[in-house]
Amino acid sequence: MSSSLVIEVRDLSFSYSDRVVFDGLNLTLGAGRRLGLVGENGVGKSTLLRLLARQEQPQAGEISGGGDIGFLHQELPFPPTARFSDVLDDALRDIRQALARLDVLAERLQDRPDDPDLLEEYGQVLDWAQAHDAWDADRRAELVCAGLGLSTLAPTRPLHTLSGGQRCRLALAALLIRAPETLLLDEPTNHLDDDALEFVEKHLASVSGIVVLSSHDRVFLDAVCTDIVDLDPALGGPTRYGGAYSEYLEYKRAERVRWEQRHAEEQRQLKQLRYDVQVTARQVAPNRAPRDNAKMAYDFAAGRVQKQLSRRVRAARLRLSELERNQVRKPPPPLRFSGEITGDLGAGPRRLLAARGVTVAGRLAPVSELDLHLGGDGSATRLLVTGGNGAGKSTLLSVLAGRLTPDAGTVDRARGVRVGLLEQDVTFPDPSKTPRQLYDAATAHRAVPTLTSLGLVAPREIDRPIGALSVGQRRRVALALLVAHPPHVLLLDEPTNHLSLTLAEELVEALDTASPAVVLASHDRWLRRRWTGAELSLRPL
Repeated sequence: MSSSLVIEVRDLSFSYSDRVVFDGLNLTLGAGRRLGLVGENGVGKSTLLRLLARQEQPQAGEISGGGDIGFLHQELPFPPTARFSDVLDDALRDIRQALARLDVLAERLQDRPDDPDLLEEYGQVLDWAQAHDAWDADRRAELVCAGLGLSTLAPTRPLHTLSGGQRCRLALAALLIRAPETLLLDEPTNHLDDDALEFVEKHLASVSGIVVLSSHDRVFLDAVCTDIVDLDPALGGPTRYGGAYSEYLEYKRAERVRWEQRHAEEQRQLKQLRYDVQVTARQVAPNRAPRDNAKMAYDFAAGRVQKQLSRRVRAARLRLSELERNQVRKPPPPLRFSGEITGDLGAGPRRLLAARGVTVAGRLAPVSELDLHLGGDGSATRLLVTGGNGAGKSTLLSVLAGRLTPDAGTVDRARGVRVGLLEQDVTFPDPSKTPRQLYDAATAHRAVPTLTSLGLVAPREIDRPIGALSVGQRRRVALALLVAHPPHVLLLDEPTNHLSLTLAEELVEALDTASPAVVLASHDRWLRRRWTGAELSLRPL
């Protein structure tokens, strides 16, 4: 990989019809740098990746360099009838063509060793092949497929028979096999189990080109990234930090303290200057009349005093005007989950839900026994559902929610028990509705917290059409609808996906004290390491 490989972003500006995403962004990346994009949902992580991939055009500024760029598609650009082997062949096509061309050029150079055109082309193709590690491509394909859990798939298997997670992993595999000089990855950890995550971490850490990625997985960011760019509002705008995610957190905490301190000090100065202009600078002397024998001296000094006061007023006004123009803006409060998740089943222990021998053909192996209880002390079941991709975590939650009928087994719910499910793919029937309208309709005639007080939906988002919001923003709206009037059983499918890490941490803390029974399916390694409740590990089919 050429050490001269560079991406340059200069004065980048981009906006949608309703908001500015970037305004004058500058960024330089060289070979061997692996940049992690972090920030609240909607700040522009996916947009920046699309801009770097040249799939979007900026309104101003320019992006240059990057060599051969590979962008991770969330959906494979192949028809449903395409086969597994078609995807791998496509990923290897350019490499195989380059190797074949080198063979042809080498034969021609035997006859014409001094031909400048042949030598130039041979050098260019050779450089490209070396940059893409072409001679190791077939072995790389085997290692990548094995590392991502795809090696057991038959080469002739049609894509439409693969699960959503398998298709996503195949898209990632195709990109890693192709080995472009620049890798652009939007949430590459979705649908990866622990073994696959560890494989991808090691693979990316060994890449000699440029990597730019966004991920909600803090462990992944720590293992892969050499730099972090925070796109959240900050004193100097988007900021780049050297080091992995843990180091970024330390920088960020210190930076936030400095910002708050500077803002507080400037507000103190502004308050004092306004007082000086309005009161102090206008005080000529104590409010008493001069004595007769002091009148002459008083009259003599009055003009000089007034001149001094005038200068003081002008100086205070100038300083006030300058500080008001250039004052540091108030640090925006971080989004905080502040809702209380409480149910209304009343006191006394009871069983809320019981599942026995639940099975869904091809999707969920039999779950022999599952019980959700409400304790006499108000405590309720906390259950973490784990398992590899395709083990049926989402399927089990859909069965418990009553949205999917099992092929075998039973699910019994106590009378009056409400079950709520947060799905991974949140859809709303009317995309023109705003979060405020949806929330008001769902909570009408009930005493509930305001939407913004829950800390899940930022004030700037509550009156935007739901269809204009990001996936993560829509999921937060759906979660707000659930926690505003909590069900007795709360089923959460990958609840920390698409949440900022701070918000995800606070949501999990809130769930620890929630009164409904909670069943949570998650790949989040950070969450799983801290989980103290019961755990159900689903066996693969």
